[in-house]
Amino acid sequence: MNFALFLFGLLVITGIAWSADTFWFRRRRPVGGKDPWWVEYSASFFPVILVVFLLRSFLFEPFKIPSGSMIPTLLIGDFILVNKFTYGIRLPILNKKIIEINTPQRGDVMVFRWPEDPSLDYIKRVVGLPGDRIVYENKRLSVNGLEVTQKQMDDYLSRERMQFSKRFTENLDGREHTILVDQDAPAIHSYPYTPSFPHAENCKYSATGVQCTVPAGHYFMMGDNRDNSSDSRVWGFVPEANIVGQAFFIWLNLNELGRFGTFR
Repeated sequence: MNFALFLFGLLVITGIAWSADTFWFRRRRPVGGKDPWWVEYSASFFPVILVVFLLRSFLFEPFKIPSGSMIPTLLIGDFILVNKFTYGIRLPILNKKIIEINTPQRGDVMVFRWPEDPSLDYIKRVVGLPGDRIVYENKRLSVNGLEVTQKQMDDYLSRERMQFSKRFTENLDGREHTILVDQDAPAIHSYPYTPSFPHAENCKYSATGVQCTVPAGHYFMMGDNRDNSSDSRVWGFVPEANIVGQAFFIWLNLNELGRFGTFR
């Protein structure tokens, strides 16, 4: 369900009911007459829905992490906040940018509409910007011919899968984050892989990985849990029009209360 559209529908319905009573029906009601039930409900809910709609559309939107593709940065069950204005002000529902502010940078954790089904929201890390040459081969990432530096850490134990993964800190443009790598997993699942996404001609696949040139107006996204993430290596580039916002804050995890505020 498109919650933004549902919220907008409630806003319109309660707003019309409230306005009709304020400017028409109230003037014709007997003095001291009781407000009808639909007026009471509309008067109560309209300002609340208006505030929620404006906050959610232009400032911050909450999301829940449903999968482990961003482990160890984000865990299943994390409730996060997404900054809706940092990449520009967009019209609600239409998601059309009307005011330019910033653009995504390498290393940002970004929420976007999944290109294969825009009704679904995905969250991944920005790895490639428009025009970048991305190479991911033999579990190592290179951007524009420069290999992204890594430093190995202690192994990570996944409580969901009860197995260890190799853990590294990765540095993208001076911004460090942690990734997981399973050395026994294939570089590209189901290789040989025949891509069918838009601009698939920009990518070349092999048994060791993939090389892609990011087209204009698009971004290359990858999960921090590199071998357990369906991302741009599989379904292609994210158009600028699909951007929702930048994730920046964990505000709740019912399984780990100590994660509050630990994201950034």
